[in-house]
Amino acid sequence: MSETNDSSRTSQPKAKGPSRTQAKVVIPDDHSMVSLLGSRDELLRVVEGAFRADIHVRGNEITITGSPEESSVVVRLFEELVELVRGGAELTPDAVERSIAMLRMSSDRPAEVLSLDIISSRGRTIRPKTVNQKRYVDAIDRHTIVFGIGPAGTGKTYLAMAKAVRALQEKKVNRIILTRPAVEAGERLGFLPGTLYEKIDPYLRPLYDALHDMVDPDSIPRLMAAGTIEVAPLAYMRGRTLNDAFIILDEAQNTSPEQMKMFLTRLGFNSKIVVTGDVTQVDLPGGTQSGLKVVQEILDGIPDIHFSRLTSSDVVRHRLVSDIVDAYGRYDETLRREEPQPIKGVVKRPRGRTVSDR
Repeated sequence: MSETNDSSRTSQPKAKGPSRTQAKVVIPDDHSMVSLLGSRDELLRVVEGAFRADIHVRGNEITITGSPEESSVVVRLFEELVELVRGGAELTPDAVERSIAMLRMSSDRPAEVLSLDIISSRGRTIRPKTVNQKRYVDAIDRHTIVFGIGPAGTGKTYLAMAKAVRALQEKKVNRIILTRPAVEAGERLGFLPGTLYEKIDPYLRPLYDALHDMVDPDSIPRLMAAGTIEVAPLAYMRGRTLNDAFIILDEAQNTSPEQMKMFLTRLGFNSKIVVTGDVTQVDLPGGTQSGLKVVQEILDGIPDIHFSRLTSSDVVRHRLVSDIVDAYGRYDETLRREEPQPIKGVVKRPRGRTVSDR
C-alpha cells in the first residue's frame, strides 16, 4: 500500500476485470469512524447512493470496487472527508453531497472550501458551502468593488454581511453600511399604514435578520445609535462620501442605471463595496432598465472591480429552491425562443400597420 497523505492510506488499484478496479482507504486510528460515516452509517449511505461502486467498510478500512474513474473519485472523497473531520468540521449529509459535487465538477478541494471560516458567532461558524461561494468570498478580499450576481438562496448577501462584520471586528473599517432600494414587489408603498420609516422598514428587514445572526442582538441598538452600523434605503446615500466603510447594496437589480451610478460614486478612501442582486427578479416599473444589468457592460474589465456569478448549484436553502430556480430558467428560455423575432427592414407602427424602413 502506498501513502497518499498523512490522513489516510490508499492501496494501489487491483485489476478486477476489464472495467473494474479495487482501491482501499485506511482511516487513521485517531479518527472516529462514526464521525466519518455518520450515525447508523447515514453519511456512508449518501456516498453509496452517489456512486456506481461497491463500498465496504471493515474496521477502519474502506474498500471501493468499481470503474477506475468512480473508484478514484470515491477515494479522493474519503481523503477529503478525513481532512474535514481532522479540522474539526462536523460532517452532514449536505456537506458530503457538496463535497461530491465539487470533486466531480471542479479541481477545488472540498477540505479547503468547506473549512474556510469567515466568522463565528454564538457557537455558529459561517463558511462558504460551494466552490463559487468561496471564489466570491476570496474576491471580496482581493477587490475594492465586488458584484455578487445570482439567484435566490445562493448566499450573496449573507456572505457579504459576514465579511463586513469580520472587517469591523478586525478594525479594517470603522463602520458597516447596509442599503437596499425601496421598490415595491407588486405592492404600493404609499398605501401601507404608518410613518415613512415604518413603511420602509420591511424592505430592510432581511438585512436586520442577517445582522442578528452575526452580531450580539443586544449590542445592535448601541452600534446603530453610534453610527457603527447603518441600515438605510438607497435614496439616503445620495450626496455622501463613504470613507472607512464596508458598504453593501442588496437587491441591486431594482436600481435604475442612474441610481447604480450614484451609489458606486459614493465610494471613499479605505472603503469596500459589495453589490448583490438577482437579474431574474426585477421589480422595477415596466420599461425601466435594471442598473445591475447595465453595469455589467459598463464596468467590465476595469481593474479592482470583480463580477462573481453564482448559479442554482450554489443555492444553500432547501434543495427545492435550486429546482425552482432551474424550472423558471427553463420556462424563461422557452418564452424567449417562442417570442416572434422582428423582420429586418420592417418597422411596426401603431394601429397594426407596418411600413418598410427605407
